[in-house]
Amino acid sequence: MPGSRASTVVGIFNTSFVESTLRIAVPIVFAGLGGIFAEKSGVINIGLEGLLIISAFTAVAVTHLLGGDAQSAVWIGLFAGVLASTLLALVFAVLVIEFRADQIIAGLAVWLVGLGLGPFLSIVIWGSVNSASIATLNTVTVPGLSQIPVVGPIIFDASPIVILMLVTIVVSWFVLNHTSFGRWIEASGENPSALDTAGVDVHRVRYVGVVLSGVLSGFGGAGLVVGRAGRFIGSGQTMIAGDGFIAITTYLFGNYNPLGTAAAGILFAGLDALQIRLQQIPFIPAPTELIRLVPYVSVIIVLAFVGYTRLPAEAGEHYESGEE
Repeated sequence: MPGSRASTVVGIFNTSFVESTLRIAVPIVFAGLGGIFAEKSGVINIGLEGLLIISAFTAVAVTHLLGGDAQSAVWIGLFAGVLASTLLALVFAVLVIEFRADQIIAGLAVWLVGLGLGPFLSIVIWGSVNSASIATLNTVTVPGLSQIPVVGPIIFDASPIVILMLVTIVVSWFVLNHTSFGRWIEASGENPSALDTAGVDVHRVRYVGVVLSGVLSGFGGAGLVVGRAGRFIGSGQTMIAGDGFIAITTYLFGNYNPLGTAAAGILFAGLDALQIRLQQIPFIPAPTELIRLVPYVSVIIVLAFVGYTRLPAEAGEHYESGEE
């Protein structure tokens, strides 16, 4: 009996577990990367949760209205979700950059808009806060490479949204660390007056940073439904269930580094996948409710030991050209 229990526990950590972890990580990692661009530019966007919700709902709604089954409809739904999130992020950017609204209050408003609008429109379309089911994106298989042991099935025989996530992590790291735009983003959040003196429009850089947070969060929310869930769940805190706020902790944990942010997001997703599997093991005596707390408690513990994360010097501060 002890041997069978040990083999059962060890069997949890297999290729399927890693694949599940990467799928769960999609909304967290994408939103975390988006949050980096916004906050490093000087704009604190705590409305990532709302962006994830609105993009998830829009992706399902558009796919459903186009028939819900064809892969072309699913892809259109994905990009419709990204567009919806981007537009909401643009509205947020106008409020905080042009009209100098309080960034925290405006971010909370974005969250509340998503939290209220998604379930409401779901009731309008389906008569319930939970949508009908739609098709999800087909797995992309790369001939030959998918046969590589361990790595092949995980990366080269995966959902396209997972592949896109992995590519986006690397691209974001490169852009922020090895391009002029990355230096502008950092200067906008650290010393905007110096950037202004160099002839670069600080407002424009901040607009791009916030809009990118909308684009990336859009891929996270829409990718969740078209890559894994296949429906929108609007009950409670919706199917997003705090992933946007977890995303904020990931880039704080990663100290605004896309690689560290992604690692933190995948860590949380792995703990979430683990708690799901632990619930399926009958000989574990812990209550289901306690097991569900594993990823959240782990995040708190990790943050307690991660040390000090330095915010960008001008994060949350408004800037006008000519200010000292």
